[in-house]
Amino acid sequence: MNIQLRCFTALVPIFILTFSQAAFANPIELSLDEGIALALQNNHDIKYAQSSREKSYWAVEEAKKNKGVSLDYSHISERYKTAPTVLTPAYTYTTEFDNSLSLSLPIYSGNKLENKIDQAKLSLEVAEMEIDLAKQQLKLDVVTDYFTVLEYRNEVQVNQDTVNNYVDHLNLVKTKYDLGLVAKTDILSSQVNLATAQNSLVKAQNNYNNAMAALNNAIGLSHDTELKLKDSFQYEKYSKTLEECIEYAKNHRLELAQSDANIASAQYDVKIAKSGYLPTVDLAATEDWNDTHLPGAKNNNWTLKMTASFNVFDSGLTNSKVKQAQHNVDMVEDKAKTERDTILLSVRQYYLSMYEAEKRIETSKVSVDQAEESLMIQKVRYDVGVGTNLDLLDAVLSLDSAKKDHIQALYDYNTNKAKLEQAMGIPIK
Repeated sequence: MNIQLRCFTALVPIFILTFSQAAFANPIELSLDEGIALALQNNHDIKYAQSSREKSYWAVEEAKKNKGVSLDYSHISERYKTAPTVLTPAYTYTTEFDNSLSLSLPIYSGNKLENKIDQAKLSLEVAEMEIDLAKQQLKLDVVTDYFTVLEYRNEVQVNQDTVNNYVDHLNLVKTKYDLGLVAKTDILSSQVNLATAQNSLVKAQNNYNNAMAALNNAIGLSHDTELKLKDSFQYEKYSKTLEECIEYAKNHRLELAQSDANIASAQYDVKIAKSGYLPTVDLAATEDWNDTHLPGAKNNNWTLKMTASFNVFDSGLTNSKVKQAQHNVDMVEDKAKTERDTILLSVRQYYLSMYEAEKRIETSKVSVDQAEESLMIQKVRYDVGVGTNLDLLDAVLSLDSAKKDHIQALYDYNTNKAKLEQAMGIPIK
């Protein structure tokens, strides 16, 4: 039984290592900054935002061109038959060729075209900010995935240490049992604890593999790429106060600037709708050539025309458009206020969560030191026959729990710090 247990215990880490090596290949050393840079190169959301920005740029150009001169050329080749009349008793056949150049220029549109240009420029500003927002979100995703890999990597090591402690203890219990110093229940309880720890180790390794795949996905690498992370969990006290973070977010969070741009755009919709109350003036010039023989350039005539139009009555259509646009301004403003409150609330929540995790880092470190000392004492007590098996198993479990609490505190601190910086709108360097 002792030999079988030792063989099984020895095979568990070998199996996990083999599984890990099968899942990943071609190890790549990667720091957190390198991972962010790699993600910025490969991410499709950023490329989508860049394409959206280009689309908005050309929408501005389109709006500008609507104010410019338009020149159209048309050619008509026509042959038709005319039915007999009193004057022409037989069918007549006519062939005509016509060439026409038409020039048009909007002189005054009630400021409709000008407002559309300004509105398109606002949309371009929003699209440009979307690129930076996509980069900030991507950085947060990569940082979170990177720290998740670190968390599970550390948990694997803690679980492996716990398995080793239970194996050492089980060997000691078996020796004592063979000497008749302990009951068989000590062996059974030790075996149960060892099996539970081995299950936790397998789960932790699987979580690590999944986290590694998620990180690869975020930075644009193949999911089975093995990464050797250069960084580890760090604790650096955050220098800004909560009030400073909130004030920074008010001045730098891009969504707030986008909200202002959206409000201004909605106000332009009101102006565009009100242009229906104003007259429009257009200039048109036409040059026409026609002939009965191709190419049709013998006869010539031209027209120069300026047209002023004013909608005297439209059954309230323009008024309805204005009212819709005005209520849309109210909606956009209310939405902007809600988003502002949500952003400032998230800054407060992430800051307080970071501060709470910061306090847990120190207390959990003290717990780890105390648990390690307690385990040493219980090992000695059990070895000399003073302590109980249960006390020693509890000490191993307490150390396992304390180490994982410390890892969790470091993970929570670093991830909430990253979320806080994203919520504040700190730009990507």
